[in-house]
Amino acid sequence: MLHPILAKMRDDMELRNMSPSTVYTYLRACEGYIGWLGGVRPEEAGERELAAWSLHMSRDLGLAARTVDGRLCAAMFMYEVTLGRALNRRLVPLMRKPRTLPRTFSREEVAAIISSCDSVRQRAVISLGYGSGLRSAEVRALRARDVDSSSMRLLVEGGKGAKDRWTLLPAATLALLRDYWRAWRPSHPEGWLFLGARGTAPICHSTPRDMLDRAMRRAGVEKGGRAFHSLRHSFATHLLEDGCDLMTIKELLGHASLSTTATYLHVADVATRAASPLDSIAGAAGASPWA
Repeated sequence: MLHPILAKMRDDMELRNMSPSTVYTYLRACEGYIGWLGGVRPEEAGERELAAWSLHMSRDLGLAARTVDGRLCAAMFMYEVTLGRALNRRLVPLMRKPRTLPRTFSREEVAAIISSCDSVRQRAVISLGYGSGLRSAEVRALRARDVDSSSMRLLVEGGKGAKDRWTLLPAATLALLRDYWRAWRPSHPEGWLFLGARGTAPICHSTPRDMLDRAMRRAGVEKGGRAFHSLRHSFATHLLEDGCDLMTIKELLGHASLSTTATYLHVADVATRAASPLDSIAGAAGASPWA
């Protein structure tokens, strides 16, 4: 049974039209915080306990700074919105996050992973992550009506930031989706494309990641980090390597800022497509001026 504070917090988040994945993540984080408090009521705790919880997560549990900060933000929402209590945020600082490059798969690794899938359903989910650059939550939220085979586009409704966008629908993915549809015949009033075991709701949050993990193990591909998101990173990186411009990639990914998309410049192998201007100077001179 959901803690009374968490039940009110859920209402507060839904009132603000926060995404279902954020609601789920925030509730789980605060449930963990309340459990960590033990016998102390959340209303009686505050900055001191939040700071101690942050240290526990980073120092004792070894969680990444991004994970710690995400859970802290959830707890701060609980205090400041649900409990209506102002926090002194200087006493609960967010962690400084190291600048890391996105983890990507090579094209050969992507091919090996997809080939290692043991069902057309699994292959379709992973192909959507890579071929259309979708987040796992976006795969989960897909409906049959979002697949536009006439224009070879895929509609992502209510993506991150509650934004809609169009992205690519590869011919290979469309063929997989048709095979999947014939084999599974998913039926739901809301039209969800990938249903969970009971057939009453979409697949759970962890299913796309678990599918990828299994395929990676079978393919012998080892990558750390947020593996399913690495499919999305690979989609953007390989588009950039193929000559697609950053603005187009930004729109396909649904990024709010071009600077976020520009991160892939540090990952993509674009040096092989570039030529130094020094060669053009030497060519214009007819021979090397430094011979």
